[in-house]
Amino acid sequence: MKIKLVIMLFFATTTVAQTQKESIDVRGNCGMCKKRIEKAAVGTKGVKYANWTAETQQLTLIYNAKKTSTKSVAKNIAAVGHEADSIDASEEAYNALPACCMYKSVSAHGG
Repeated sequence: MKIKLVIMLFFATTTVAQTQKESIDVRGNCGMCKKRIEKAAVGTKGVKYANWTAETQQLTLIYNAKKTSTKSVAKNIAAVGHEADSIDASEEAYNALPACCMYKSVSAHGG
């Protein structure tokens, strides 16, 4: 019984030690963006929790650092059309966003 308890404690502390909480910058506008961004983040292997806030443009992550990195999460978010931690979405992915989710503004000079 004592050995089983020691093994359980070892696994519990190892798992906690690998879990990290970080925030990354993610651009978006609305509730539809929130759902898309969080789904892409949680779809990344090792991510346990993701919460995006439109006001701060921040995505808070809780993830297993041995299984993924914030760069991997940012790449998955960029793949669905949102700029994440300075990783731009492809033009194709960005153009596939609904109009309300487009975060780039067109300048007065048309660019």
